[in-house]
Amino acid sequence: MSDDSDEDKTHDPSQKRLDDAHQRGDVAKSQEVNTWFLLAGATLVLSSFGSSVGTGLLVPMRGLLQNSWMIRTDGPGLLLLGKSLAYSVLSAMGMPFLFLIIAAVGGNMIQHRLVFSPEGLTPKFSKISPAEGFKRVFGKQAAANFLKGLFKLIALGAVMCIVLWPERFRLDAMVHFDPSVILGVSTSLTLELLTSVVVMLAAVAIADFFFQYRTWYEKLKMTLQEVKDEHKQSEGDPHIKGKIRQLRHQMMKKRMMAAVPKASVIITNPTHFAVALSYERGMAAPICVAKGMDNIALKIREIAGKHDIPIVENVPLARALYAAVKIDQEIPNEHYHAVAEIIGYVMGLKRGLSGRRT
Repeated sequence: MSDDSDEDKTHDPSQKRLDDAHQRGDVAKSQEVNTWFLLAGATLVLSSFGSSVGTGLLVPMRGLLQNSWMIRTDGPGLLLLGKSLAYSVLSAMGMPFLFLIIAAVGGNMIQHRLVFSPEGLTPKFSKISPAEGFKRVFGKQAAANFLKGLFKLIALGAVMCIVLWPERFRLDAMVHFDPSVILGVSTSLTLELLTSVVVMLAAVAIADFFFQYRTWYEKLKMTLQEVKDEHKQSEGDPHIKGKIRQLRHQMMKKRMMAAVPKASVIITNPTHFAVALSYERGMAAPICVAKGMDNIALKIREIAGKHDIPIVENVPLARALYAAVKIDQEIPNEHYHAVAEIIGYVMGLKRGLSGRRT
């Protein structure tokens, strides 16, 4: 099942899928990059702070040994001695340790943005599953780690031989050197060896990062069905959206029909379109309270007939108003004259009818 799904994952992961993976703590990460940053930081610390750290530790230790006979052995005296030594060590090692912490954080930050996810701490049965364990031992990742480890072993051996082989005679003679000289020579060789290893591991870290990123990216690829499902979740189910549109249309239709009795005139074409306009003295322009075509137009005319609302047939005006004006909006300026003539005619009819009744 998983093999088939992996073969079907032909679509690149969406931004939402990448963001969800980041929130879970699932990011592309190479341990070799972290190792390289720590090793490079240690090399820089040794070359920059080595002498100051040595001096910072040597002075208090020398004073401790020279004045050991003056050390108080009671409780407060030992506590004071511990604090003094702790301050000396922190002052000497504080900056190097801070630099190493920055290097460790930088090794992660350069690969991905900060991750705060408790999901990685949640127990998962897949981690103790024999099948998953078999995949981890004999999978592509395990093969890559084996080849990487083998290459590092061979490369480190080659680097050590290149750096130390020319110094083999001097190393043999170092047993007769003064300890202060041995310290300087060993520090110099250590820095040279670390620098060579850092240069070599840079290539390993870069290659491993691209391999890990590609593996992570391929794992997050999506099948066609996953793309469709995510689109439905983000954009909404088309069936639900269609139902919502249908409900909105029904509500708008009911509201329009309830507003038809308030209309002043109904303009039709005569059967396909119907536009109900409302106008009272003092209004800037007539307002469209309802409009429709075919069945809705017929319903508007039926309600108008029940409420004795005048129906005026004007084919071009009915079509133009239906296309140009929206519900509860004033009619456009270009139709003022034509609508004004009709409303004036309707008002004249109403005045004539009221005059006859009196």
